[in-house]
Amino acid sequence: INITSNSGSYNITITPKHIKIGCQYHSKTAWFNFTENEIVKMDGEKAVEWWRTWKPILKQICDSFASNKEEEKQIIRMNIAPTRQNVQPLITPRDIVEVRDIVNKIYIDEKIERYIVDIVFATRYPSDYGLNELKSIISFGASPRASISMALAARAYAFLRGRGYVIPEDVRAVCHDVMRHRIGLSYEAEANNIGADEVISQILDKVAVP
Repeated sequence: INITSNSGSYNITITPKHIKIGCQYHSKTAWFNFTENEIVKMDGEKAVEWWRTWKPILKQICDSFASNKEEEKQIIRMNIAPTRQNVQPLITPRDIVEVRDIVNKIYIDEKIERYIVDIVFATRYPSDYGLNELKSIISFGASPRASISMALAARAYAFLRGRGYVIPEDVRAVCHDVMRHRIGLSYEAEANNIGADEVISQILDKVAVP
């Protein structure tokens, strides 16, 4: 698995008993019981945000491993059986529509809108934001769809964090995922092994946060 976020890119290998993140091996029990202070000591402050976000997701993946041969055989039987298992829905289409309506009401201040626009414009006109080194790296910047998608994603992120309003951290949290495929990089970037995530991180470091 390769997971990329605004706090970094991590190659992850999961086995029934161990988890390898980057170059570090841990037993599953140890890694899922680390405290935030222990994470900071091992990988620094940025890793804590990544750990908070991905710990429950990786836990679900790890829990999906069969613990013994009998469980593995049951998994085979369930997946090749001619009849499907009866699945109980956890949420209805109406619930989804209601949640979407709530997300659409999440407040975005004009300062946040301006912050989003500045981030996107920095991909088009990097020199205007003191990013002259990116002029030869970016062949084309993000379109207005990036601004729209970032505002929508930031709203959804704020909702998941239990807030009725968007803050700059929400924008930064979704920025890489929204922008990664919307920026065209030059041959110079490819020759120097510079990826979109690195470019986006440089922009986020430079653009003033409201």
